[in-house]
Amino acid sequence: MSCCSRRSRTSRCCRSTWDGPAALAAGIDRDREAVIAGLTLPWNSGVDEGHVNRIKMLKRQMFGRAGFRLLRRRVLLAS
Repeated sequence: MSCCSRRSRTSRCCRSTWDGPAALAAGIDRDREAVIAGLTLPWNSGVDEGHVNRIKMLKRQMFGRAGFRLLRRRVLLAS
């Protein structure tokens, strides 16, 4: 897929009457270099995202049960 076809596709989405595709295309155009780097470079933030996901899961489990001290202890012990 050439770069020109991608640009024409995002420009068609920008002219769309739906808000969702137009907003997505505008965001991709605004951050085009970051999007290309994220799709082509070998590095990613998967490990960090995994830790954040684990902490959010623990936080959801602890909601309404205890205060910050117990939540902190569970996060530190679970790692």
